[in-house]
Amino acid sequence: MPLPFGLGTVEILLLILIAIILFGPKKIPELARSIGQAIREFKKSTKELEEEKKVNKEELTEVLSELAKEVESKKESESS
Repeated sequence: MPLPFGLGTVEILLLILIAIILFGPKKIPELARSIGQAIREFKKSTKELEEEKKVNKEELTEVLSELAKEVESKKESESS
């Protein structure tokens, strides 16, 4: 299984060691939780935006369909 971003095992361990040195072993779980919450919130917001986009697209399609019907009926009434 390839590791993310093309990093090898040594690079991952080095990054973990640097993180422990910078933040301390007690702070790492707190940082991981914060990152996890941020990722969940981002995914939730993205999903909400996609759903809103879908609803707006459906509404726009409906309005355009009604407008096309009105234009067609006016053309028919003008040609009569």
